[in-house]
Amino acid sequence: MNASDSLAQGSAIPRRTLVIAFFFCFLGLLADGADLMFLAYSLNSLKVEFGLSNFEAGSLGSITLAGMAIGGIYGGWACDRFGRVRVVTWTILVFSVGTALLGLAHNYWAFALIRFVSSLGLGSLFVACNILMSEFVTARYRTTILATMQAGWTVGYLVATVLAGQIIPDYGWRALFFTAIGAALICLALRPWVPESPSWLAARAQRAQQRAAGAARQAANSGGMRQLLVDPSTRRMFVLWSFTSCFLLFGYYGTNNWMPSYLESELGMNFKSMTGYMVGTYTAMILGKVLAGIASDRFGRRATFAAGAIGTAIFMPVIVFWHTPDNIVWILALFGFIYGVPVGVLATYMTESFSTQVRGAAVGTSYNLGRIGAAVAPAAIGLLASHVSIGAGFLVMGITYVITGLIPALLIPNRLYDPNREARTAQPSTPARASTHSTARPLGQPVTEESLR
Repeated sequence: MNASDSLAQGSAIPRRTLVIAFFFCFLGLLADGADLMFLAYSLNSLKVEFGLSNFEAGSLGSITLAGMAIGGIYGGWACDRFGRVRVVTWTILVFSVGTALLGLAHNYWAFALIRFVSSLGLGSLFVACNILMSEFVTARYRTTILATMQAGWTVGYLVATVLAGQIIPDYGWRALFFTAIGAALICLALRPWVPESPSWLAARAQRAQQRAAGAARQAANSGGMRQLLVDPSTRRMFVLWSFTSCFLLFGYYGTNNWMPSYLESELGMNFKSMTGYMVGTYTAMILGKVLAGIASDRFGRRATFAAGAIGTAIFMPVIVFWHTPDNIVWILALFGFIYGVPVGVLATYMTESFSTQVRGAAVGTSYNLGRIGAAVAPAAIGLLASHVSIGAGFLVMGITYVITGLIPALLIPNRLYDPNREARTAQPSTPARASTHSTARPLGQPVTEESLR
């Protein structure tokens, strides 16, 4: 069986439909990644045209992160309430149309307001796409496919780099933002071909049956934010993933924000060389995500995630203390590869830690609480850079990556739930099947490693 075969196994959805669903999510994440970089490449132009101070320019990034955090938490809840595909569709429309409208802004306040609203969609999309595909794909190849899909985010960084270099010098920053409308058009074209997740449909049907049987209160309390707090095992996983996300995103966004400045100011590269090195690092990161998915499906989510996080931590002092003009290109390429590993495994590992009833709310909230780390990192590393050096900040991020690897390695098991299997086990058993198994497992009950093979 190959990875594409795994898409079709376990559901009646045709393989072609699932391939379209994959590209639907891949292109959405590509547009998401490109959108984030559009702002970074436009900041200097915005400062000149709007007369912004460094603080005002930097605040646009903070506004973006705030909108993404709020949107991600709400989007996770909305996935459980309204369905995965519907949320993916609306989030793509919100951020692509909103980003295109930025090209019409004529002052700081208009730009900031539109950016905040469009960022609500940016924050929701990552959660919705990963939950949707995790519920389509069988456990054997799940991380390979999800990690490949998430590479779309990094491809978006590269697309934004190319578009900015071609458009801004000749047509200005406004034209760059107008290109975002293309994501909405592609979304509308593909949407009719993407069905809703069978697991979510099964969970909705179960809630409807409970209400019909007079168990309305049980149905209302069986999912969402309430179960995150009431059920002890769910609450434990939620807390552990919130801390893991916080430390991971501190290191990820801190590195992403300060690596270009580090290469320019402390390694003495010119701007053109720096961008070339960053393109190489991002390209290696794409490969790292895809191979991390393959390794995760072969050796387990926990081992691959922990190895990637601790490997990234090891590379931080290597970059700071052992770089030379001759080896820096190889160090950055290897760093980009290992840097992509924990990010590539994260979505599958998280989605398999929660049942269908709470998966959207749990993943959306825990991941986006982690954006606290993302928001703190740029300022914290900047403070260290002012008093010591950017390199010292990289060493601090190395410590956060060690913690990122240790929490799951010690406390978060592999595959507590199988999102794809839950849809099938929710269906009524035939008499013959019932005689084989003395009890049927309710929707959302943990599965064992043995049952996934």
